[in-house]
Amino acid sequence: MPAQGTVMPSKVSCLYLLTVVCWASALWYLSGSRPSSSYVGQVSIPMRKAPKVSKNSTFSNIRTRSLNPHDFGYLINEAKKCEAEPPFLVILISTTHKEFNARQAIRETWGDETTFPDVRVVTLFLLGRSIDTVLNQMVEQESQIFHDIVVEDFIDSYHNLTLKTLMGMRWVATFCPKSQYVLKTDSDIFVNMENLIYNLLKPTTKPRRRYFTGYVINGGPIRDMRSKWYMPRDLYPESKYPPFCSGTGYVFSADVAELIYKTSLHTRLLHLEDVYVGVCLRKLGIHPFQNSGFNHWKMAYSLCRYRRVVTVHQISPEEMHRIWNDMTSKKHLKC
Repeated sequence: MPAQGTVMPSKVSCLYLLTVVCWASALWYLSGSRPSSSYVGQVSIPMRKAPKVSKNSTFSNIRTRSLNPHDFGYLINEAKKCEAEPPFLVILISTTHKEFNARQAIRETWGDETTFPDVRVVTLFLLGRSIDTVLNQMVEQESQIFHDIVVEDFIDSYHNLTLKTLMGMRWVATFCPKSQYVLKTDSDIFVNMENLIYNLLKPTTKPRRRYFTGYVINGGPIRDMRSKWYMPRDLYPESKYPPFCSGTGYVFSADVAELIYKTSLHTRLLHLEDVYVGVCLRKLGIHPFQNSGFNHWKMAYSLCRYRRVVTVHQISPEEMHRIWNDMTSKKHLKC
């Protein structure tokens, strides 16, 4: 592992290119002071066509008609990401087009695939398609530099978060089926990777199967239409949800990715992603384990406190760098 503050030469060139082409364009674009559409023509590049995957090529044993076929094509894919060596852990990060700073902070901190030389980690950012052509082009440029983005052809929106998660499950089952574990999380989450890998998953032990853990919630649907988590009675008539893990972060054995994806094909979609995964788990007879290390709220930072957690919610890119630098530079200190 490189010493703290060391930057590998290959990353220097990548980051420099990103600053000149993509990041600067992001600041210009998000400032709201765009001069004219002529600039768009200068930055536009042809979208890469991802290799076509035949429908249900991995799931040929499904014979009944699908309720949710999930037949969205890949606009950007990293189909060869796991070819060289099956990873111990695949990290799936739900993000949106404008969250470049968050993605870059994750790449430079806990999402860095090279941090643990004895454990192979693959990090991927999941997106749908933006209705804004320029944002799609900027994500394409970013993908060409970092090769850690997967995009499917559905509209990227809050109500399509379930599609985004199913896209990640489908990707693992199709392109990385021999991985051992998967972490699904969001772009505003700090992950204590040492705690996750060595204390929870333990690479030296036999891999678990049908395993699912996180912050387990036992609750019911909110019928207030003003709520962000409103659930119509005609969409989900039951008074209680099955136990489900907060979508801010949960971990499961890789075999569960295919099981959930297959189950989703015949399960009515719900817009609340974490609830929907819980519904699929109930159908599969898989009970999620409660783990107090997963936090779906913000916690004030202290070194000893963060050493005990797996995830912390609502962390800005600036905080992510600050926390990561502090924890990595003080490993010698005892709590």
